[in-house]
Amino acid sequence: MALRFVLIVFLIVALPAQAGTDRGPFLDMARKGWVYELRSAMWPRAADMPPIRINGRDMAGSVLCLIGEPPHPQTLQVLQGFAALMHEVFGKPLPLRFADTGLAACGTGRIVFLRLYSGATPHGALNDDLRRMDLSYGIGFPKGRNQWVLSPAQAQTFFGRNGMATHMLVKQSRQAVPTALEQKFFASILIEELYQSFTFGMDILHFDLQARFLSKLEEAPINLRNLAWDSPRFMQGLLRSNPARLCPFDVFMLHALARSPVEQTNSPEFLSFIETRFDDLEQLAGATVARAEHALIVDSACTSN
Repeated sequence: MALRFVLIVFLIVALPAQAGTDRGPFLDMARKGWVYELRSAMWPRAADMPPIRINGRDMAGSVLCLIGEPPHPQTLQVLQGFAALMHEVFGKPLPLRFADTGLAACGTGRIVFLRLYSGATPHGALNDDLRRMDLSYGIGFPKGRNQWVLSPAQAQTFFGRNGMATHMLVKQSRQAVPTALEQKFFASILIEELYQSFTFGMDILHFDLQARFLSKLEEAPINLRNLAWDSPRFMQGLLRSNPARLCPFDVFMLHALARSPVEQTNSPEFLSFIETRFDDLEQLAGATVARAEHALIVDSACTSN
């Protein structure tokens, strides 16, 4: 699922990949997913708006506020597992807040909003959330324009006059006891949106189906058009399009983001930091991946299903 950083379109910076060494694939993947320039706005942005700054450490320590449906037990397990991983890497807790009465009950401060649903696609609820976020963060949405839910899980980050705000919308199982396929599918889409939202990573196209995946951000193009999101064919297809959980590379990038001294992590300087500290970051990531408590979120083999 594509993570959209709203108000901007990303263009990848053409940097030379490091070839001929073990670190080459990791550096190339880091370049594709994290090193980009901000070029143009999706709608006119007021001249007095603060500049947009991308830093993968900014999300650490946020509150994850749950709105919409109560979390399914499996959903809650994934959220707690991701929070534990973030706490270990960044040294800051990721508390969960439950707002039964809607987005306004989430409070103020650094908040990531997560709307959960299992039934009909909540187009209306999505736009209600965005309008309320616009009032709080001064995003500047064009009047009268609505957005549509285009996939079972999606995330948007907005840069407004009063700060940055992230909104996620993720489908969860409606079954008290999900099938094995449903468990893999709903965990996979939630892990992907959480990871992209908290790291500012881009989708990375994976065209060679014979090559192994290195990152959860990779996506193999698969035609799932006109399939119901609850259908086994859709779930199986989406699970084949990328790894079901985070890969060792993804954990490596979490450690890189947590330790990078650069002010903007979508920059060539961030890639230079990774190359300089590669061995240290690889050792830190290896220790994290090896912890049994992260097995729900991290797959040391980086497999798709």
